[in-house]
Amino acid sequence: MTTSKRKRFSAFDDFPASDAQSQPPAEPAASKVVSMPSPQVERIERLTPSRMLPDRFQPRRLLPSALRADFFAGRINCYQAAERWLEIARHDNGHKAVVDRLLAMGDSFEDHGQIKPITGSWAPASDGNFVFVIETGERRFWAACLRRVNEKHREEPQLRVEVVATPTRQRQVLENRHAEAPSAVGQACEIASLILAEMGRTPDSKDDDEFEYFRQARSQRMPAGLWERITPIMQFTRPRMVQLLNILQLPSPLLDLADRYRVPERVLREVLSMPADQWEYTLRVSIQNELTSDDVAEIAQAAPTEGKKLPRPASPAQPTRVAISGLRRFGNVLADLDEVSREQALDEIADDLVVSGQAEGFVNLMNELAVLIEARLRRR
Repeated sequence: MTTSKRKRFSAFDDFPASDAQSQPPAEPAASKVVSMPSPQVERIERLTPSRMLPDRFQPRRLLPSALRADFFAGRINCYQAAERWLEIARHDNGHKAVVDRLLAMGDSFEDHGQIKPITGSWAPASDGNFVFVIETGERRFWAACLRRVNEKHREEPQLRVEVVATPTRQRQVLENRHAEAPSAVGQACEIASLILAEMGRTPDSKDDDEFEYFRQARSQRMPAGLWERITPIMQFTRPRMVQLLNILQLPSPLLDLADRYRVPERVLREVLSMPADQWEYTLRVSIQNELTSDDVAEIAQAAPTEGKKLPRPASPAQPTRVAISGLRRFGNVLADLDEVSREQALDEIADDLVVSGQAEGFVNLMNELAVLIEARLRRR
């Protein structure tokens, strides 16, 4: 499969106004967030994903960090990225949750068709051709790519797109919030992107770390009326938006981790209250054990004195650790019940497994586990 070289775009260079099929579009002026009119649709087309490119500075990140540089530099195409993404998801529960949702969306295309189009505009690529730069609908784009690779289809899917005259960051954020509730990190990036759009600050396409662009919002002096223009989009008060922006103090690898596992803002706030050298440990423990903000606050109170380092935890949400934790909780709950309640619970569990079609697989797993446990007990 050949890989085409693509130009990397900034958040506003990739939102040009296009009036024809061949003329390079001009850059728009900074958007004014006063009203949200519907975009002027120039034409509706059907395109293959190989002719599209997501916005690299989209506030809601989907593609894993490990793949972003190669994909947006054009070293791998969308299907090669999807293939690697599926492999990553086999070993990482955070990515697996995202991939499973996108594959379910791809399956819905087969059953019900593509209900909402992808919007965007044409922009020149480095090879002299044009590429369709996505404004809204990146989830639909990756759903189609992942499904094609996962199902091993030979033909590329055809996706419905709308070419719009004036893509905006505001419409992009609104689409994100309506499609799926963003993570706390995603919401922080949304607020930052709206602030920077209002101020006409565009990303540097040479910067390999997209979070650095969003961090700029924390260092800007806000002009009068800016918060009022953002509030109708985010539906948050100014203090709440400031709280979310503070999340961006975390280093980029920790932001990526918190985004992937959708760590709540209150938990991240407690993590930030600790010394910076304990942020990574506390965040990983929070993810691994699904801690609440109160739990993290207790960790902060019991933290070792300055100069003593906390031990590095295991990688968060490893499949073995998750399975052991779940099985222990299952056993503890049943052990705490009286005999009648336990029998009733087991009856209901058996019914649920049979109805869901998981009964046979569950029985095989339990039998295999019983054999392994008995073998170890005999060695004692």
